[in-house]
Amino acid sequence: MSDQTREIKSFFFSQYFSDGLRISAGLLAPALIFAQMDMFQTGLTLSLGAACMTTIDNPGPPLHKRNAMMIGNAVMLLVAIVTGFARYNLWVLGAEVTFLAFLFSILVVYGNRAGSIGTAGLLALIFTMDKPIPESEVVQNSLIMLAGGIWYMLMSMLFFGIRPFRAAQQALGENIGDIVDFLRIKADFYLPETDIEENYHKLVSKQVLVSQHQDALREMLFKSRIVVRESSNYSRMLVLTFIDLVDLFEQIMATHYDYNHMREQFGKTGVLENIGRLLHRMGDELDSIGYAVLSNTSYHSTADFDKDLEELKAKIDAAGGPEHAGSNMVLKKVLINLRDLNQKIVNIYRYHKLRSAKNQRLIKNPHQVAYDRFVARQDYSPRVLLDNLTFKSSTFRFALRVALVCLFGFVITKSLGLLHIVSHLMGRNVAFGSHSYWVILTIIVILKPAFSLSKQRNVQRLVGTIVGGIIGIGVLTFIHNNTVQFIILAVFMVGAYSFIRTNYIVAIILMTPYVIIMFKFLGVGHVGIAEERIIDTFVGSVIAFSANYLVFPSWESDQLKQSLYEVLEANAGYLIKIADNIGGITVDVTEYKLARKEVYIKSANLSAMFERMASEPKNKQHRSKEVHRFVVLNHILSSYIATLASSVSGKDMHRSRHENLKLVRRSINSLNDAARKLGGTPPELTPDKPIMEGAEAVELTADQKLLYEQLGFIHKITTDIHKLVDRFL
Repeated sequence: MSDQTREIKSFFFSQYFSDGLRISAGLLAPALIFAQMDMFQTGLTLSLGAACMTTIDNPGPPLHKRNAMMIGNAVMLLVAIVTGFARYNLWVLGAEVTFLAFLFSILVVYGNRAGSIGTAGLLALIFTMDKPIPESEVVQNSLIMLAGGIWYMLMSMLFFGIRPFRAAQQALGENIGDIVDFLRIKADFYLPETDIEENYHKLVSKQVLVSQHQDALREMLFKSRIVVRESSNYSRMLVLTFIDLVDLFEQIMATHYDYNHMREQFGKTGVLENIGRLLHRMGDELDSIGYAVLSNTSYHSTADFDKDLEELKAKIDAAGGPEHAGSNMVLKKVLINLRDLNQKIVNIYRYHKLRSAKNQRLIKNPHQVAYDRFVARQDYSPRVLLDNLTFKSSTFRFALRVALVCLFGFVITKSLGLLHIVSHLMGRNVAFGSHSYWVILTIIVILKPAFSLSKQRNVQRLVGTIVGGIIGIGVLTFIHNNTVQFIILAVFMVGAYSFIRTNYIVAIILMTPYVIIMFKFLGVGHVGIAEERIIDTFVGSVIAFSANYLVFPSWESDQLKQSLYEVLEANAGYLIKIADNIGGITVDVTEYKLARKEVYIKSANLSAMFERMASEPKNKQHRSKEVHRFVVLNHILSSYIATLASSVSGKDMHRSRHENLKLVRRSINSLNDAARKLGGTPPELTPDKPIMEGAEAVELTADQKLLYEQLGFIHKITTDIHKLVDRFL
């Protein structure tokens, strides 16, 4: 199977396409069913209620989704009733738009799930504010919307009930694909034609994606009772595969060394190219396993890397001869990591192969892990909201920005003056008003807490609307068969909701024509709707884009120090676990994994922050070169710590040398001091820890030499980071 064919098939097996089908079915079914009973308006109102719930139907534990949709339905009903009556007085409606825009936007302090409930409430506001409903039918219309929301909730829960493990399996397969990409980038470091600095940039970007997807999958698995507490082979396969996948990711991280130095020492031997090619082949094998997991198909592996590893060992031994400068110990360490990586791939393959075995004892859990410790607990107390009601809070400034900009958009929408001027300048005479809520909808969709995200969404929505409008007009101009038009509408709809979380511009390109075709079926002229939608989107985009500069702007540099010291604290905490192990204190495997998880999450947050900063205006990118240098140094440090952790974890290190203990202690103190300078409160390696007990000088073995060398690298990097932090002050 070619890579392109597999990529296309992977999309159709993915959770994104499944979501697109489910959402489209949930939205189309009410309209179609009630249209057959000559009650199309009722069906459309039901679909609008269902549309509000689609914002909450994001990947996650089923119980959390159900609870969120129940709350979302209550919010939608309340907002629809209030808006239905408020729309008879523009002053009251304007006040409601402003208040609810602020309230629902600040809900993000309680996490993404709460934020999605706020988005559902805003959609209910937008869908109702311009709808001509007699006062006597406001409650009835709101109840119909509620029925649509309940219908979608029940349908979504039914999908999960039929295939309870499918969403987690899809997410797992996609995460394997992310790690394959990361492994291939890592393999390129060993190839002579690779630019190391450019490859670092690719690696950091991919690490952000891997960490984000792993965090979402961790929540989906460990917060789902049916997965964690289920005793079937299938649930065990999912959990154990994910645990080994995280360990495999660390193993890939642990294959990090000074690549420039390695090229100088061993570049002419050809060993590095052999390592790079072997890593790429391992990536191909892991990719095949990931595709099998994603597509829920069987896979028979024919790969056997033992022979390749033995051949590589022989070449590494030859590279340590007198004709080659330097020790080959670092290459031997790489070989050990490659063997561990191979074993992790074999384990993942075995878990997948045994997923349907009748004997449930075939898969036993070798990882005694407290799953609930690996997922974050969201604090829903009122204190969280009250603490953010200050201008020091970026969330508060964002919510205030959304409220004020929505009020401005509302005024512009209702005055109609600007829209008529734009229409006149375009040489058209378009009647605005019936669908002018698109301006506010555009503002809400585009405005994001981060400038870079808003900027990206702005361009994508504007370009997508124009291209999609042209496609929609073309379909209705050249295709006159209603059945064919409806089929095209359904295809565009599924595509739009399939790409909404992965490729926003494609989603908008597909969404615009399906909306235009839908309005044609409602009896509205398609050319006028297309023009109105494009102009409304343009006006909303201009307003939203200007607001990012002018209305309580929030720049990434404002959050820089916090992101930096959080990363330093996480790395210090990870090093402390290693220091305890070296000092003779038993460290539970769960403690290692928790410390590792914290490092990866904080590092991914910092890398994502730097990427967003790169999209901001140049005059707002404070010390961007230093931040980039910090991101690279942090990645190298995290990789070295992962390498060190794989060396000492679970091993008896109590007779480690004094020099080793001193080095790791100095590294921790250096990180802690840097974190304190940035305003953090780092974890301390207190003097009363028995880190030095039992340490005595012993003759240096090869492993001890490598351990001392690794600790020396870590100490050097922490010193460089400490110096770099001084430049931020």
